[in-house]
Amino acid sequence: NMGGTDNENIKIVVDKALVREAIDRNLNLVGAIDQGTSSTRFVVYSFFGQIMASAQMEHTQHFPPEEDKVGWHEHDVIEIWKNVMTCIDAVAKALKSNGINLQKNPLKTVGITNSEKRHAVAKALKSNGINLQKNPLKTVGITNQRETTVVWNAETGVPYCNAIVWDDLRTVDIAAEIAQGEADRFRNKTGLPLASYFAGTKVKWFLDNLPSLKMDLASPEKRTKVRFGTIDTWLLYQLTGTKSNVKGAANSGGMFITDVSNASRWLFLNLHTGQWDEELVQAICAPHSLPMSALPEIRSSSEVYAVCSKSCGVPTFDGVPIASILGDQQAALFGQCAFSPGEAKCTYGTGLFLMMNTGEKIVPSTHGLLTTAAYQLGPEAPITYALEGSVSHSGSTIQWLRDQVELIQDAPESEVFALTTQHNDGVYFVPAFSGLFAPHWRSDARACIVGMTASCHKGHVCRAALEAAAYQTKELFDAINKDSHVSLQSLKVDGGGTGNNLLMQFQADILDIKVVKPAVMETTSRGAAFAAGLAVGVWQDVEEVHSLWAISQVFEPSISAEERALYWKGWQKAVEKSKGWIQTYDVAEDDTTSKPRGISSSNALSKVGFGATSMAIATVCAFALGVLLGGARKK
Repeated sequence: NMGGTDNENIKIVVDKALVREAIDRNLNLVGAIDQGTSSTRFVVYSFFGQIMASAQMEHTQHFPPEEDKVGWHEHDVIEIWKNVMTCIDAVAKALKSNGINLQKNPLKTVGITNSEKRHAVAKALKSNGINLQKNPLKTVGITNQRETTVVWNAETGVPYCNAIVWDDLRTVDIAAEIAQGEADRFRNKTGLPLASYFAGTKVKWFLDNLPSLKMDLASPEKRTKVRFGTIDTWLLYQLTGTKSNVKGAANSGGMFITDVSNASRWLFLNLHTGQWDEELVQAICAPHSLPMSALPEIRSSSEVYAVCSKSCGVPTFDGVPIASILGDQQAALFGQCAFSPGEAKCTYGTGLFLMMNTGEKIVPSTHGLLTTAAYQLGPEAPITYALEGSVSHSGSTIQWLRDQVELIQDAPESEVFALTTQHNDGVYFVPAFSGLFAPHWRSDARACIVGMTASCHKGHVCRAALEAAAYQTKELFDAINKDSHVSLQSLKVDGGGTGNNLLMQFQADILDIKVVKPAVMETTSRGAAFAAGLAVGVWQDVEEVHSLWAISQVFEPSISAEERALYWKGWQKAVEKSKGWIQTYDVAEDDTTSKPRGISSSNALSKVGFGATSMAIATVCAFALGVLLGGARKK
């Protein structure tokens, strides 16, 4: 019953049985744009929360090669927008070939009795020009990689430069300078430490380094045209804009908004008010004066923001309301139906993210976690908050084994080789490629593999790489238990890593709790779809949404307390070995000013022999490791 196309550019999947059910039962459909760090998806869900069709495309990861740009990571946002359009068009064509025309074939009713609330919502939307009967696709939601930041001109629609990705390291020094030796300087307001991870430091970098941006901000007229946004804001701007004739632009004139979940990742949001705090903005951006008009309006996570523009380049969305925006991890929490305080989920994607719902209570962290907005279900609803632990490398560690060390040909092969050894035999892999994120927050750390003997083979390295995700989850899990004073008895999991049974079993073993996989694993896009559907009355309330969540598999702990303690002690030793690898000061002869521990700049790195030279050495060493372990593939 499954059909699809898979080539080097796009992967399309259609569930033909669900398509037939939707046609037979006149089911409403809800769409979700899931724009992630490595790829973009467009997914169409049925009324019952099942994936009817999807398309996925990877986009280019830009790592500038210059010696003074080590640790930089960029995305071309025009490429991302083109991929969004391509994915939407691919799904529309795939569904049309199976009998559903998202533009012309209205499916008029939900396949169960409509509630009074659904009728009321539909009537209210129709009075505002939105006719839900016109299109089987009742609404679309947006979920996105958070913190990745872009700046563009609203008049032309042209970005000033590539977006700075969330894990980019160029703003490490900026964060240190703002912190003035106190990383938690603004935590009472923001819930966040001062770190390069967050969007505000990237805004400061743009202000410091882009001459054309500085010129526009210096002009009283042009400064009102400057727009800073995360990827959600950029996509909404495109979907509600019209085609620009200016070279280097896609659309212009679109809406300029974000939601509270994304806004809480900037260092500019006051968690207590749910709005931008001008004092924070000016403190982060000093000595520049950033006009507040350059920041998007903050709205709730679930409401009708607009209908898609007829001329935005996506004819499939003509007249379709855009009704949700959620940062990817908050969307996954919502898609896991973790609606009650104390419920948590862990997503194993490019990075690793453990998040727990804390309800309407803002819970400060004293154990290295982030306090963040989870979601807000409508303009008049209270904000729901969460505690979060973020790790930069999880799935990307396996990508490193595939692409850099060339030990494996694809991600599933990591489990095959890992199963060639029953234990890690004392080998640990700390994937601190971008330093250590939560709960350590040590930018001076670097990746290391420790405990190897001459008998080690690539199976040990693969097992250590997989087990690293479980150990990092335990670090976050323990911190959340301490901060929240809640002992989690089970953990809902999602993301690509959950397809690895060895990892999931070891996760249950090291946490000593049940690990629960849902029936629908695409929880991020599902969360955006649920939030959008709630806004237009496809689903009545979160209780109805929760009824659609189901379990596919449960992993139970299977090792002794003694074995668990032994593994954990080894991991803690390995983490300590990863710290302090980067020089924490600039060693230029004319500069003897020490920087705070854990802070290093590209400039300092190059002066102590890092930079392009070290990257070349790392590549050679990676290849050598692959050869020694018998896994390097011939190109």
